[in-house]
Amino acid sequence: MDFDLSPEERALQQKARDFAEAHLFPNEMAIEEHGKLPADILANIHRQVLACGFNAINHAREHGGQGFSLFHQMLVNEEFGKATGGIWGAAWQPAIPLKDGTPEQRERYLVPSCRGERFYCFAITEEGAGSDPRRVRTSASRRQGRWVLSGEKWFVTHGDVADFIIVHALAEGDPDKPTLFLVDKERPGIRVKRSPKFMHNYISEHVEFVFDAVELGDEAVLGPVGGGFELTKDWFVEARLKIAAHCVGAAIRATEIANRYAGERIQFGRRIHDFQAIEFMLADMAVEIMAAKSMLYRVAWDLTQSDDRKRAHAMASVVKLHASEMAGRVIDKALQILGGRGYMRENPVERLYRDVRVDRIWEGTSEIQRAIIGGQIKKRGLGLYTGWVGGAA
Repeated sequence: MDFDLSPEERALQQKARDFAEAHLFPNEMAIEEHGKLPADILANIHRQVLACGFNAINHAREHGGQGFSLFHQMLVNEEFGKATGGIWGAAWQPAIPLKDGTPEQRERYLVPSCRGERFYCFAITEEGAGSDPRRVRTSASRRQGRWVLSGEKWFVTHGDVADFIIVHALAEGDPDKPTLFLVDKERPGIRVKRSPKFMHNYISEHVEFVFDAVELGDEAVLGPVGGGFELTKDWFVEARLKIAAHCVGAAIRATEIANRYAGERIQFGRRIHDFQAIEFMLADMAVEIMAAKSMLYRVAWDLTQSDDRKRAHAMASVVKLHASEMAGRVIDKALQILGGRGYMRENPVERLYRDVRVDRIWEGTSEIQRAIIGGQIKKRGLGLYTGWVGGAA
């Protein structure tokens, strides 16, 4: 078995690392100072994204993307995930269900999104519906040959900067007919209820939207009526792998900072790295990262070779669960090693500490990932997880 990266993959990884260090890291504190990324800085990063070929890495070249495999996306996202404040979101990756649109929808939404001319947000969660999608109350009813969309959505990330919204709603209010709708944000009947403040400062806002009898034509339906849940799960698979890659990158950056500090900090006449308490923390951190990175690379490679939708959903849950919980443990130790310096907002570890907490919540909580994994074990057996790649699937 050859577990090494090819020269081309190593070059891509280095290119992503260089991009993060040159264009993302220097602008992290702007998010802390302004609460989100100022428009002029964001516009400059967008220009660099296009110049370096990091736009729409998850979409085909024929649609204006870079055509990266899941594995190659993972290599890039790991490096970008080392940046704080979600600034990695400036290298846009349009929602994967857009590729399943009609030719007209792809031309109107996907192609300009890949070019960075349009930006989406995905509206799923509601006040009474998060982990349980059957409790969604946002509905689209047929009236005189049109769809009328009504409801309220919470935690819509990038809702302030997006110009169109992918809305997960129930056709005719039927929980068995979840459907995705492409909704231009300027349509009458859409309003922002509020933009709450959260634990982290972020590149953009997590908006609450109200949809008040928004009229839509059949051309707004993305995929089949009633097929929204499968398309949303496809989005979750990609999002969960991206989160896992970000978490591994964040843990690596925090550990590197803590290790460097431990090698320089002198107390009681010795480097604190030489005290067993610190040495053992760093050893545990290294082991956790190695285990999570091994899982991430294996799963990303495996899913690049496979077109099994259900298996992808099962594996994405495992790697998202493990990597997000690992990052929390590792970054907590990194902050402890840094002491008071680690608690200063100017220190990347402090910001990473706040950032990664949400990774155990959004795109499916840790508990939901465990429920998915447990359900897969019942349906497909332990071999799905305890076997090797492509084992008892």
